[in-house]
Amino acid sequence: MTKISVVILNWNGKRFLEKFLKSVVSNIDNSNTDIWVADNGSTDSSVSVIQDNFPDVKLICFDKNYGFTGGYNKALSLIEAEYYILLNSDVEVTPNWIEPVIEQFEKNPQIAAAAPKIKSLEEKQKFEYAGAAGGYIDYLGFPFCRGRVLSSIETDSGQYDTAKSVFWASGACMFIRASIFHQSGGFDNLFFAHMEEIDLCWRMKNAGYLIYCFPQSTVYHVGGGTLPNNNPHKLYLNYRNNLLLLYKNLPTPKKNRILIKRFFFDMASAFMFLLQFKGSFTLSVLKAYRDFFKLKKKYPADNSVSKKHNEMLNKSIVLNFFFRRKNKFSDYGL
Repeated sequence: MTKISVVILNWNGKRFLEKFLKSVVSNIDNSNTDIWVADNGSTDSSVSVIQDNFPDVKLICFDKNYGFTGGYNKALSLIEAEYYILLNSDVEVTPNWIEPVIEQFEKNPQIAAAAPKIKSLEEKQKFEYAGAAGGYIDYLGFPFCRGRVLSSIETDSGQYDTAKSVFWASGACMFIRASIFHQSGGFDNLFFAHMEEIDLCWRMKNAGYLIYCFPQSTVYHVGGGTLPNNNPHKLYLNYRNNLLLLYKNLPTPKKNRILIKRFFFDMASAFMFLLQFKGSFTLSVLKAYRDFFKLKKKYPADNSVSKKHNEMLNKSIVLNFFFRRKNKFSDYGL
């Protein structure tokens, strides 16, 4: 069994494979690390790019796009390794990006998943939205990061360079212990894409495992490579999956109170989109609620798990951001 498998899920990412796969190939130790590309039914020439230019990269081809969740679940069921590194196709890695993280896994068997420091490829002095220096969440389910609070992204001046226990590791570059990935049931296929890594990390934390960020490793992420941030479908998935995330993982006594509060926040957002003449975004929020009520029936109504996590903010990140102008992670004392 290979010790480490870097697994890149690709869907019509030819331009990213041409640009970034070389950095992955040239920055690994071939003696204990394999590189896999799992192709999610691409209709561009992604597969031929790999076959023609990267003969050492192992390839899995699926018949259609199974999303982030289904694609990774199917691929990882076929790959045997001690550690998986789930890597977006639009990520540029750097020298020595693997070793510092795996060393910490070896020292502490309670670590289930971890992320490197994730910075912006376009503005390399800044953190990147989808992970920064480790993911957190507030009690209403709104995610934020060390280095990124809602839309405010900080410049990296080394302020978050300490290794730290976090709430979630970004799916853009997630190191995960293979045995715990499978033991936890992998990603939830109903999510398809977005929030699935937070759901998995929450489940692993509820089981007593740790999630870490190790900034000694750095990668650079394009972000929004598959679905851009102004895409109504992406907004729909984020709202729908965030509601499912809360319904699945919150203990039953809290669940209804939190979901009612979220309803008012989300309806306010839908109204603001309407005022900004973004009717498709308003519809995305409403569709998310419609489909949440359909899908929640697939999960147990009662959740007896009741764990307190120090990486969950017990106040509203949204209210503090907009009304108290707390736009840096360091403003929250976590």
